[in-house]
Amino acid sequence: MKAIICRELGSPHVLRLEELASQNLLANEVRIQIHAAAINFPDILMVAGKYQHKPSLPFVPGFEVAGQIVETMQDCVAFKVGDRVMATMRTGGYAEECVVPTDAVRHIPTPFDFPQAASFQVGHATAYVSLVRRGRLNKNETLLVHGATGGVGLAAVELGSVLGAKVIATVSKQEKVAPAKLAGADHVIILDKNGFKDQVKELTRGNGADVIYDPVGGDIFDESLRCIAWGGRLLVIGFAGARISNVPANHILIKGCSIIGVRAGEFARRNPTQGSENYEAMIKLANDGRLKPRVHAQLPLHQAADAMTLLIQRQAIGKVVLIP
Repeated sequence: MKAIICRELGSPHVLRLEELASQNLLANEVRIQIHAAAINFPDILMVAGKYQHKPSLPFVPGFEVAGQIVETMQDCVAFKVGDRVMATMRTGGYAEECVVPTDAVRHIPTPFDFPQAASFQVGHATAYVSLVRRGRLNKNETLLVHGATGGVGLAAVELGSVLGAKVIATVSKQEKVAPAKLAGADHVIILDKNGFKDQVKELTRGNGADVIYDPVGGDIFDESLRCIAWGGRLLVIGFAGARISNVPANHILIKGCSIIGVRAGEFARRNPTQGSENYEAMIKLANDGRLKPRVHAQLPLHQAADAMTLLIQRQAIGKVVLIP
């Protein structure tokens, strides 16, 4: 099979398309012919050696895929050859095929094609764990979503709207306003030198946002603390803005707020029952037509570095996928 290999750490341009031998199946595993593999920001960090999970070199990047099962073990009852499935893993997605445990595989929601299915899992699982499990977002609360047109941002806007929240989205430029509103945002703030604090306060009649979803960090995190509601929950999703903030404890005291870290994958590993429940809820919403990932671009496998660059330069509105 062909696969994208990381043999040294660095920018996406260190990646190379190579031939690899196929893996043998072990018990409770299936082989998937990959039709789409989504790009996620942690893939970029992993290639750079800056992610919390550091696989041994060489490795094949890729968190999430969608495709068809081409081989199972004889004792497999949950899946059969030909099934349309999606799967998550820590590495191995940027390839023509992958071997994964059956508990990491799920049937594709009926309305989805392969690129949508590959784009659904990480972003929407992150949003679900963040808003439902960790943030405990309630109907009619105000949700502020930063990075609102990235993969995890759009998923949060969409899910927040489904949950009945008033959603305020922040975006970097005018052309991202319409996609944020289409995903369910009630209000969209275009970031400029004046920041977003005053507009959030105005939109919430001075109360601030009850739940803040922050995959950006840096200055965005700092200003978020200045427009969070009393008793609010600030969800730390990641640091796409590069700088990791130092949290001023006096702000937390004065606001009576909580800073909550979110690692959706680790949540599922530590709470497998709740992790399965999360996916069941997400898939039901998808089958009902209430969740639908947006695919910004589809590139061939050998253009993995170009696909990653779309995320680095914040050009993507939604997800970018590789098509082997």
